[in-house]
Amino acid sequence: MVLRFAFPFLLFFPALLSALESKVAFREAPHRYLQHEPKDRFAALRQQIEAGRAELNLEDDKAFLASILKALDVPESSQLLVFSASSLQSEIINPRNPRALYFNEDTYVGWVPGGKVEIISMDPEMGGIFYIFERLRAGGGVPPITRSEKCFNCHAGLATRRVPGLIAESLLPMASGASLETYRRDEQGHQIPLEVRFGGWHLTGEHNLKNHHANLMGTNVPGRGIEKQKVEPGQMSDLGLHLRPTSDILPHLVHEHQMGFENRVFHAAYLLRQWLAEGRGNLPMRLKEEFEELTEELARYILFVDEAKLPGQGIEGDADFVRDFQRNRRPAAGGLALKDFDLKTRIFKHRCSYMLYTDSWQKLPVVFRERVYFKMAEGLREQNPNPAYRHLEPEEKLAIRAILKETLPGLPPWWR
Repeated sequence: MVLRFAFPFLLFFPALLSALESKVAFREAPHRYLQHEPKDRFAALRQQIEAGRAELNLEDDKAFLASILKALDVPESSQLLVFSASSLQSEIINPRNPRALYFNEDTYVGWVPGGKVEIISMDPEMGGIFYIFERLRAGGGVPPITRSEKCFNCHAGLATRRVPGLIAESLLPMASGASLETYRRDEQGHQIPLEVRFGGWHLTGEHNLKNHHANLMGTNVPGRGIEKQKVEPGQMSDLGLHLRPTSDILPHLVHEHQMGFENRVFHAAYLLRQWLAEGRGNLPMRLKEEFEELTEELARYILFVDEAKLPGQGIEGDADFVRDFQRNRRPAAGGLALKDFDLKTRIFKHRCSYMLYTDSWQKLPVVFRERVYFKMAEGLREQNPNPAYRHLEPEEKLAIRAILKETLPGLPPWWR
């Protein structure tokens, strides 16, 4: 059943969203995040490890990391390298010792040479669950695994709308890794212009970006101010300590899209849980405006309404990542899939998020998903007066509708 409200089309109001953010208290009822029994991908692996049914390679740090990634089905080709000291292990992250990040659709793994393995695994009800392996010790067996609450200082703040989620920043680091300038923070998603991303990150591959903040560090020179210098991958660090020498543009773009999706989805999930608890299973009518705001924002994000422009020449993605990313491609009868890349003018050929297949999305309340589907269907109509969806070409709209109808579980029966 589709929930319909009789009121005009609503745009995204930052002031209203800010008010909504302040109402989320994830530790308290009805959420009780800390008392929740996790059902995420890493929680399942942890049970296997502790029961002795999963083996990890304890030979050295690299072998240990690689075995964790394999057990979690996280591709090594997703590797991103960041050298700004902006994480839990900030004291050992800098241009001489960058941190590596790896991800699939629901699990994010971080590791810095000489440090610990950190994992954010997305629970379909609670969002990010934060785990840490202690340091690998020779002959010490599998390191203890703990759930961290320290991560909430950053991963449950303004950047994630006060719920446990994912963050990335763009900074100008010094040689120590500390920040001199900030280019963007407290915002994630594919709408962020590429010109303000990548500060404090390594960037490799054929990205064709003329102006960017990647591969740069700064020095505050008395009397002259901030001076910047290039730090190409491997120039100050030993890339042999990492699994790969790459920090390719394509996993950067995919990672950003996923962060924006997950943070929006779980912000909505927490609000809906509160609202439904207040209404004893029904959405209070006084919240219809806020409900519509959430569904409209998700529909726009899923259909890439505000996607940042790629450089004029497009980009070339790492072939290994393309192969690994498309292992679970889910093609429709005609061979088309949401995971098909364009890379000339946009990331994907069919601008509708493949993240609809994840448990993060599929476990949202039906009333919310169906309202988002309704707004998506309106945006995908061949004739739609709403200018927000004019970026979608008629053939692309037809392809998206067909792909979703054939491959997406839980579509309402009225979907066309």
